Amino acid sequence: MNAKVALAVGLCVLVGGCNRADDVDAGPAHKTQGRYSGIGIYEAGPLWSKLADQPIAKDPKVAKLSDDQHIIVVVDGITGEVRQCGDRSGFCVAMNPWANGSAGPVQLPVKLSEHGASTKADEVSSAAPEETPPNSR
Repeated sequence: MNAKVALAVGLCVLVGGCNRADDVDAGPAHKTQGRYSGIGIYEAGPLWSKLADQPIAKDPKVAKLSDDQHIIVVVDGITGEVRQCGDRSGFCVAMNPWANGSAGPVQLPVKLSEHGASTKADEVSSAAPEETPPNSR
């Protein structure tokens, strides 16, 4: 009877070894998780809608840069290119120091129709309350 118990235990060990856990090496991220990885999501600042190279849509219902509320930033796991894309317009700006800039999204630095310093000055002057001169009464 000891031989039968030993044989049963041996078979259980062998069969138990066939049901191994899924401890598989994931390998590089670009092979298993997709080509692009998320870096972050940021609020679209006032200069995003001032990009000079923005596309002009023929359909008036198509989202424009001024409609974007967030900028989604991703990195290409193969080329290292970083893209900033509007959440509604889908317009992307790329930063890739190795690219020649001839294809794909607009490359940094981008051209602006208005610069940050002038935008901030306009915001400050419009936010300041108008004062009445003391001798005007």
